[in-house]
Amino acid sequence: MTSPVLLGRPITLEDLEAVARRRRSVTLAPDAREKVRAARAAIDALAAGGDAAPNVYGVNTGFGALSETRIGAADIRKLQRNLIRSHCCGVGPSLPTEVVRGMLLLRAQVLAMGHSGVRDQVIDLLCGMLDRGVHPRVPSQGSVGASGDLAPLAHLALTMIGEGEAELDGTVMPAADALSRAGLTPIELEAKEGLALINGTQFMTAIGALAVLEGEALARVADVAGAMSVEALLGSRRPFDERLMRVRPHPGQGASAATLRKVLGPTSSSEIGSSHIHCKKVQDAYSLRCMPQVHGATRDALGWARKILEVEVNAVTDNPLVFLEADGADLISGGNFHGEYLAIALDLAAIALAELANVSERRVEQLVNPHLSGGLTPFLAPNSGLHSGFMIAQVAAASLVSENKILCHPASVDSIPSSAGKEDHVSMGSVSALKLMRVTENVRRGLAIEVLAATAGLDQRLPLKPSSGVKAAHGLVREKLPPLTDDRPLSPEIEWVSEQIRTGSFLAAVESAVGAL
Repeated sequence: MTSPVLLGRPITLEDLEAVARRRRSVTLAPDAREKVRAARAAIDALAAGGDAAPNVYGVNTGFGALSETRIGAADIRKLQRNLIRSHCCGVGPSLPTEVVRGMLLLRAQVLAMGHSGVRDQVIDLLCGMLDRGVHPRVPSQGSVGASGDLAPLAHLALTMIGEGEAELDGTVMPAADALSRAGLTPIELEAKEGLALINGTQFMTAIGALAVLEGEALARVADVAGAMSVEALLGSRRPFDERLMRVRPHPGQGASAATLRKVLGPTSSSEIGSSHIHCKKVQDAYSLRCMPQVHGATRDALGWARKILEVEVNAVTDNPLVFLEADGADLISGGNFHGEYLAIALDLAAIALAELANVSERRVEQLVNPHLSGGLTPFLAPNSGLHSGFMIAQVAAASLVSENKILCHPASVDSIPSSAGKEDHVSMGSVSALKLMRVTENVRRGLAIEVLAATAGLDQRLPLKPSSGVKAAHGLVREKLPPLTDDRPLSPEIEWVSEQIRTGSFLAAVESAVGAL
C-alpha cells in the first residue's frame, strides 16, 4: 500500500501527480500540525484583542483597495465568508478533476507550512475532500495571477463552507450534499482563514506541474516518433553520434540523441537500416537530422520550468504571513502570491513544447510527400488517387501547429491593473497556464499523427524489419489498428494513439524492448 503524502514537509511534482491523477492519500504531518497550531495561536491572540487590536490586513481590515477599512470584531467571521462569496467570479468551462485535485493538495500544503495562521481543521477538511473525492466545481477563467489565483481558489473554498457545487463519484451536486455524502462537515471560517484559502498560485502551479510532467514524457515520445520516421524514410543514424553531442554538450541535446540511438540501435540491428548503407543521399532534412538539437532544446527549457515549479509546490504564497519569533509573533504583509515566476516559466514551457509538434509536422510532410519520402506512395495511400491516405492527417497536424503559434504568444508580458490601482501589476500567469494546457493537448495529438504516418511508412518497407525499438512502437499500433488498405476515418485512430501516449502505454511498449528511455 502506498504511503500518504505528508503535508508540511517537502513534496515533489511526482507526489502532486500521484494525488491528482492516481488519488494517492494525503495527511498533515504531526510536526507540521504543531507549527500550524502555534501560528494559529498568534492569530487568535490578535483576534481576542477585539476592537482595541491594531489593524492587521485580512484579519480586521477589508481587502485589496479596502485594506484601510477597519472591520469590527463582531463581523470577523462574516468578513471571511463574504470574501469567499464575493471572489467567486470565475467563468468559463470547469477545470478537469485532476487540476482541481492538484489545487486542493497545493492549497493544503501552503497552509501546512505553518505561516498562514489557520486552524488545523481547515487543512484536515482539504485532506478529507481529496481522500473522499469531493471535487469543487472551479471555472477555468477569471484569474490574473496576482494576488494569486483569487477567483479559482475562492470557488475551491466555497465548497468548504458548504456552498456552490462539487463533483462526487462523477456527479455534480450542491457542495453541501457532496460533503454530507462523503461524511464531511462544512467549516465556519475564523479570522484570516478565508484570505488564507484564496491568496496564492495554486491554480497556475497545479496546471503547470501536470503539463510539465506530461511535457517531459512528450519529449521522449517525440524521439521515438522521430526514430520511427527515420526508419520509414530511410534516414541516417549518424547525426545522432555521441561524438557530435560531446562537442556541443547541451544536456537536453545529449539526452535526446541518446534516446534516438537506443531506439534505433546500430545500423546493423535493422534490416531497413542495412538496406541503404550505400545510398547516394548525403544528408537528411533538418526535421530528421536536427532532432537532438530541437527536441533537446525543449527538454532543457522544460527542465528550467520544472525547477521553478519544484520551488513553488513548497512555497508559502499566502498574505500576510505569520512568523513566530522569540519575542512574539510578527505578521508581515508582502507579495509572495505574485505569479510572475510561474507566468514566465509556463510561457516558456508552451513555446518549448510547441516546437515538438512543429518539427513533427515537418516529418509527417516528409512521409506523405512523394518527392521527399524515398519511394513511399503519395500520402501513404494504398492506391494514390483513388485513395487519399494521410493527406488530411498532415493537414490536421498543420492546424495544430498553427494554433500553437497563436497560443504561444506570452501572457506574461501583459498586465491590467485591478482593485482600484492597489494591484497595479499582475502576472497573467493563469492565462499562461491555460494556454500551456491546450498546447500540451495539441502536441500530444500532433505526435500521434506522426506515429500513425510513420507506422504506415514502415508497412511499406516490409518485409524489411526496423530496429527492435521502432518495431515495438509499430507493433503496439498494429495490434489495435490494421494497415490502411482503403480510406477510412483516421480521427478515432489519432485519438487512440494520443491516449496511449497520455497514459504512458506507448513509451512502455518501446521500453519493454530497449530499456528505460
